[in-house]
Amino acid sequence: MQKVVILGAGGLAREVLDIFLACNTLEPKYEILGFIDENPLMHDKYLNGFPVLGGFEWFAGIDRKSIQVICAIGNPVNRRKVVQKALDLGLEFCNIIHPAAVITPFVTLGKGVVITAGCVFTNQIQVGNHVYFNLNSTIGHDCIIDDFCNINPGVHISGNVHIKTGCDIGTGAVIIQGVTIDEWSIIGL
Repeated sequence: MQKVVILGAGGLAREVLDIFLACNTLEPKYEILGFIDENPLMHDKYLNGFPVLGGFEWFAGIDRKSIQVICAIGNPVNRRKVVQKALDLGLEFCNIIHPAAVITPFVTLGKGVVITAGCVFTNQIQVGNHVYFNLNSTIGHDCIIDDFCNINPGVHISGNVHIKTGCDIGTGAVIIQGVTIDEWSIIGL
């Protein structure tokens, strides 16, 4: 079984835990060790039955090659900072995909990608690193979604769209075909 640590201990982290647990109901393949959070008030607490192990100092005594991590920080700017800290420690990122997501074989995923239940990916889609796809989002053909983007619940992206680094696409947004969204943009408030 692959040992996994979730970076973050907020609501998004609990949702990411849910995806690992859903995957394990089909075939037990993940051993979830717990959560890492820099807030000392969270240390030694339990979230949905799993411990908050501490901050990044927890990795000091651990064989880092024996585990993978996933970043569950919602804000793209903060996610990038946490990911960089993990990379500096030599940690390896995994992807997690809910079994109720539909992804064709013509989708390319980077590292640290989270895909929740109900998402649908069609054809020739390129996804960067550390991108989060929330519930019931659809991604059309020939889309490019760069690193550290958030695709929030119920977002529908038509074909030939390029979403550049760090974009936060708000709940229920609909993006028409053929557009490019510049880096660090926020769509829908």
